[in-house]
Amino acid sequence: MKNIFCVLTVLYLLISILGNKAYAQDFNRNREKYRLPVHSTNEPIVIDGALDEMTWQNADVATNFYRVLPIDTGQAISQTEVRMAYNETEFYMSIVCWDTFPGNRPAESLRRDFSFGKNDNFLAFIDTYNDQTNGFSFGISASGAQWDGQQANGGTVALDWDCKWRSAIKNDPEKWVAEFAIPFRSVRYQEGVKEWGIGFSRLDLKTNEKSSWAPIPRQFPTANLAFTGTAVFDDPPPRLGTRFSLIPYASARTSKNHELNEDAKTKADVGLDAKITLSTSLNLDVTVNPDFSQVEVDRQVTNLDRFELFFPERRQFFLENSDLFASLGADNIRPFFSRRIGLNSPVQAGARLSGKIGDQWRLGLMNMQTGSSGDISAANFTVAALQKKVLGRSNLGAFFVNKSNTGDEDPDHFNRVAGLEFNLASTDSRWVGKTFYHQSFSPDNLEQSSVAAAALTYSTQKWLASLNQAYVGNGYSAETGFIRRRNYFQLNPTLGYKFFPSNTKIANHGPTAKLDFFYNLQGELTDRQSELNYSFQWLSRSQLSFGISQDFVKLQSPFDPTNTGVVPLEVGQEFIWSNVQFDYASNARRLFNYSFGALYGGYFNGERFGIEGDCNYRVQPFGSLGLITAFNRLLLPQPYGNINLFLFGPKLDVTFTDKLFLTTFVQYNSQVENLNVNIRFQWRYAPVSDLFVVYTNNSDTQNFVAKNRALVVKMSYYFN
Repeated sequence: MKNIFCVLTVLYLLISILGNKAYAQDFNRNREKYRLPVHSTNEPIVIDGALDEMTWQNADVATNFYRVLPIDTGQAISQTEVRMAYNETEFYMSIVCWDTFPGNRPAESLRRDFSFGKNDNFLAFIDTYNDQTNGFSFGISASGAQWDGQQANGGTVALDWDCKWRSAIKNDPEKWVAEFAIPFRSVRYQEGVKEWGIGFSRLDLKTNEKSSWAPIPRQFPTANLAFTGTAVFDDPPPRLGTRFSLIPYASARTSKNHELNEDAKTKADVGLDAKITLSTSLNLDVTVNPDFSQVEVDRQVTNLDRFELFFPERRQFFLENSDLFASLGADNIRPFFSRRIGLNSPVQAGARLSGKIGDQWRLGLMNMQTGSSGDISAANFTVAALQKKVLGRSNLGAFFVNKSNTGDEDPDHFNRVAGLEFNLASTDSRWVGKTFYHQSFSPDNLEQSSVAAAALTYSTQKWLASLNQAYVGNGYSAETGFIRRRNYFQLNPTLGYKFFPSNTKIANHGPTAKLDFFYNLQGELTDRQSELNYSFQWLSRSQLSFGISQDFVKLQSPFDPTNTGVVPLEVGQEFIWSNVQFDYASNARRLFNYSFGALYGGYFNGERFGIEGDCNYRVQPFGSLGLITAFNRLLLPQPYGNINLFLFGPKLDVTFTDKLFLTTFVQYNSQVENLNVNIRFQWRYAPVSDLFVVYTNNSDTQNFVAKNRALVVKMSYYFN
């Protein structure tokens, strides 16, 4: 605990210094230097990529884009022009992307929310709240695929969020042109404010350049809202008042469980999602009997870890303003993890109120009710989060999470977590950090039921330095969260440096050193990992890294090193081993691209050799064929012996048009002896309205006899 309080003291001093700087200096010079007037128009704008309206002839232009990568000096070789306009219901963008070099423009597929590094594209990042932390992103690839997402934490983009908007493109040998029409009701913003922070980014793979309108240091993503320019409207965007949208669905499902020798079951369902706009910055979402059958299947991994693996949330209802809830705590200390809701029991209904209150406060309230399933009780889940903006881009927050059983099984059971958090982000993004304290409550009233953590990172183009510390009590319980382990104190420093050679094909290279220590609460060392890596990145964007590491583990609980159900190693046993590792990722611009990694060394009481790879071939723009593979050979003494673990997963992604998609995913996993086949067909027949047909089958890897299979048809429609 002493080390945590030392870090907290340092954080306090830094906060004080940074706070004084925030008020003594300009908040962001880009906001003042890069300003784009946005004029109102009464002229109908046809979204066709032609740009033949007088509105575009008279509009102001954002151009002279700067290079960001591979180097952040000078202007881009291939320039971009952006114009904006608006009327009472929508705002518009026109984008002209000039080409310097002839040839096909790389395009992975026509799928929405495309992979950024594998497509020529243009993206807009919009700070509608003017807090340089939260906003929205809209973009398009050179083949016409749309991109949209919510921004949080200064620049991360959650692409699982979708909204209703229109776009079109036109291509010719010299340029490609795009037009956007985005309804004001599709985004959230402050009322009465006529300036938004805005950033424009372009990736041109033929010149291998990423560029931006307002300059951005190359160590930061172009999505970073600290470096946006300003869109200046003639008048503030309109007040929206209370409006609502309805998304009803109907589904039919047939399934058969062969393992339990059950007869085929058929089921039909209907449900409803509703979005109610309470103000330009506050939204209420309601769901009744939701169905998540169309959600893309998780990618399996070979699990050689002693602790639970984390898989991200993919269900649409939980995604808008999800950072208010999902960013609580740290990666492995999450007091709230939405996948715990409805994981093994059906969600009956739920509501979420989220958004901005004024220019300083953000609010998130969620309540979900699940039904019972077997021995799992029906339960009610509530989470509340409140954030207050401080020191420019930082915030203070408080939250409360409650789970209460509402069924007949253990009706008095509850689990609650409350906490305070501070998120630090300097105005230049060089300093970021977080400190928090959480307390859990349950009928057992266990001691050591709290966690406390602090983290601070400093990054420049050449240096990266970070220090993370965490304390997790043995009695801390977050049943609606994700807590990998308990009863420990962690210390985790990292130091890295990059060289930027001139006149070579290498963009940068340099070493990174990491240490990770875990002590139990009696002060005994239980885990230690020391790692030294050296990495290279070429101007072509291919990457290479190699390194050495050493691990020490003193088991605090029994552990089967194969995770296949063999007799576990005993508590208290100590192991130490070393590894060498190599990783390479090829140039993603090529039609065929791949990554490859290999590891050799010790593993608990034996040895391990592992290789894994990921390759992809695209037939642009109609889709791609991918393959993930992993092989691990464990050489262990009896009763384990020599074990080979295979993971094999081909994926076929076909985009017939920008509205018609077929994805086939096969996963062969010898560790869990399962072969999974998932086929998903999607037809977006109207904006945010879909028809899904999903088939899934699980078979034994020994004899390929089916364990279970299901076929689902689901149709939804967006009324607004």
